[in-house]
Amino acid sequence: MDPDQEYSFKAELWRSGAAQASWYFLTVPLEISQQIRFMAGKTRGFGSIRVRATVRKSRWNTSLFPDKASGCYFLPVKADVRRAQAIREGDSVSVDLKIG
Repeated sequence: MDPDQEYSFKAELWRSGAAQASWYFLTVPLEISQQIRFMAGKTRGFGSIRVRATVRKSRWNTSLFPDKASGCYFLPVKADVRRAQAIREGDSVSVDLKIG
């Protein structure tokens, strides 16, 4: 895996579950997910891959989680980031990801 590999994409913020306290995610597009899967090699628990995500002025370390049904990875977006960047469910969000 190239430790300096970076990806950029735009995705819609969605919520898993009906409760306001549910998890929120961005779906990594299939083509990028396939590249990440190929480049990542060995994964962590649940097939997760460590990343550094950037949305506007917020940057945080997290993990991508694979979705078997779609073949895509999901990027969790924590409440602090959503509040700081004023993003809500349904918003289209530009993301930069650095693997590792």
